[in-house]
Amino acid sequence: MTTVQPASQMAREFAPESRLYIAGTLRTATDGRTVDNINPATEEILGVAADAGPVDMDAAIGAARHAFDNTNWASDHSFREHCLLQLHSALQEEVEQLRAELIAETGCPVSSTYGPQLDWPITEAIRWPAGYINSFPWERELPDGALLGSPYRRRVLKEPVGVVGAISAWNFPFEIASNKIGQVLATGNTMVLKPAIETPWSVLRLGRIIAEKTDIPPGVVNIVPTASNELAQTLVTDARIDMVSFTGSSAVGQRIQSLSAATMKRTLLELGGKSAYILLEDADLETALPGCLGAFVHAGQGCGLTTRVLVPASLYEQAVEAITELCSSATVGDPTDPATLCGPVVSKRQHDRVLEYIRIGSAEGGRLTVGGGVPEHMNAGYFVEPTVFADVEPHHRLFKEEIFGPVLTITSYDGGDDAAVALANTSDYGLAGAVFGSADRALEVARKVRTGTMNVNGAVFYGADAPFGGYKMSGLGRQNGHEGFEQYLQTKTIAFP
Repeated sequence: MTTVQPASQMAREFAPESRLYIAGTLRTATDGRTVDNINPATEEILGVAADAGPVDMDAAIGAARHAFDNTNWASDHSFREHCLLQLHSALQEEVEQLRAELIAETGCPVSSTYGPQLDWPITEAIRWPAGYINSFPWERELPDGALLGSPYRRRVLKEPVGVVGAISAWNFPFEIASNKIGQVLATGNTMVLKPAIETPWSVLRLGRIIAEKTDIPPGVVNIVPTASNELAQTLVTDARIDMVSFTGSSAVGQRIQSLSAATMKRTLLELGGKSAYILLEDADLETALPGCLGAFVHAGQGCGLTTRVLVPASLYEQAVEAITELCSSATVGDPTDPATLCGPVVSKRQHDRVLEYIRIGSAEGGRLTVGGGVPEHMNAGYFVEPTVFADVEPHHRLFKEEIFGPVLTITSYDGGDDAAVALANTSDYGLAGAVFGSADRALEVARKVRTGTMNVNGAVFYGADAPFGGYKMSGLGRQNGHEGFEQYLQTKTIAFP
């Protein structure tokens, strides 16, 4: 049997931060509550994290409100840049501890940490927005006016929204949190960040680094994990919060949108996806098909992963055979092994959910070609085999619903590129996608698919300078890039003699 590295051994590779970070102080929860941090690859308890209660949440919101209203954080651009660059430098010093921590608490394969799980965001999530402070057009002039007879000037100003309640997800905890922190702080806001309770350590570490290695003033950043959904909801309903920045499921996003209406909060909602991997009739299958394995990265727990393969009928059987052979070799197991592509899903609840979707896929008539169960060689952990279903129809639940597990579907289409676009757009979601074919045709298809991002012929959109977000049920607004700055800013027009 294959077993993963013992949790106790992995824990020695880093010193986890378990305390809340509120008003510049690292502290335990007021009522002493903690929550277990479970290693999804072994089901062992790694340790604990503080579980914030109502007093802690109230203090965090109050600290963020005070820091915004009573300090010069919002107006001192050069100081913000200085503090963020301090944070960026400090993070580089702890990259290997973060790597071990992420593998332990999320179950992500070590290979993924050299990409979007860690190395990509740690390189630029904080540094890029820090640098953009000096490039962003904070003010612009409008033509002079004289509507009432006397001449006057007009100016448009960009100002921070205020206090941001940020709620991050468990699948890419450092990536999501660092991109929120970078943009929220660069634009002059203060924040209360609630990381996912399933993966708290890598975000709580950010609190310790901010406290010990930066000049970020007390109250500008507050980090409060909580197991209580009702308490987390405070960030959506409390009038002291001006904006909610949420990454997570579409169902929770809908709830946030509804609850935030009472106080007219701005919302940034980066939600679910069911993205298409489109092969055009002139696609080079040898080049295009290996990318299908991306659906199994981090056990399929990524909102932007392309989990629906759309294949022209003329290439269908050839593609199904090739994808089946390719995905049969996808390695599942020990996330500390560099050869592993697919680690565990995050929890027993998620494990049960994914296996139920696999049962549904077979019941609906999908043809199972790879996987479909729990790996026989794993004696512990929340593992699911990389699974492929062919002959999936647009009305099937596997085609329509976000599974968030290592499940790939293959669907045939007739009617050329327009049919491929129509099938890709047959979805409630619109977050990401990929297309392969001759350059001009593929680019034209990319323009027509209703998603926030598209990768063409293997190119990758990712970057702190690239706005990310979706159409339809994939959310509202954009995180990162120029558009991300705009998301966290208010617009004011003033006229003066």
